[in-house]
Amino acid sequence: MRKVQQGFTLIELMIVVAIIGILAAIAIPNYQQYTKKAKFTEVVQATSPFKLAVEACFQDQQAVASCGTAGTNGIPSAAGASGYVSSVAVGTNGTITATAVSSNGLGGETYILTPTTNGTASTGYNLTWGKSGGCVTSGIC
Repeated sequence: MRKVQQGFTLIELMIVVAIIGILAAIAIPNYQQYTKKAKFTEVVQATSPFKLAVEACFQDQQAVASCGTAGTNGIPSAAGASGYVSSVAVGTNGTITATAVSSNGLGGETYILTPTTNGTASTGYNLTWGKSGGCVTSGIC
């Protein structure tokens, strides 16, 4: 009577290990980038009250030059550290700068929103936002 073999051969096991290694080599960096983006979302959201205040100031004043000082024309004071956010502040001409913490997978990246105005008094003014900073170059915002 002949004995029936059971199990996998060594080459089959090596192929499975190689496939798992290749998948892990691709998946782990992508997952780390994904978690970094998820954490940086908090930094982006922290700019919302400042962005809204600059937009309201622009509608009242018809110029962003009046919207660059914290505590005036409805612009809130700079925000301190909270969660993944190191700081948020409004600068010259309504430019908003948010900085991430330098821990928990983030490296202190900046998120800068720059308002640009266009239109005329007869057609109406509008405000658009340009995005720049370290988060753009690292691809997390």
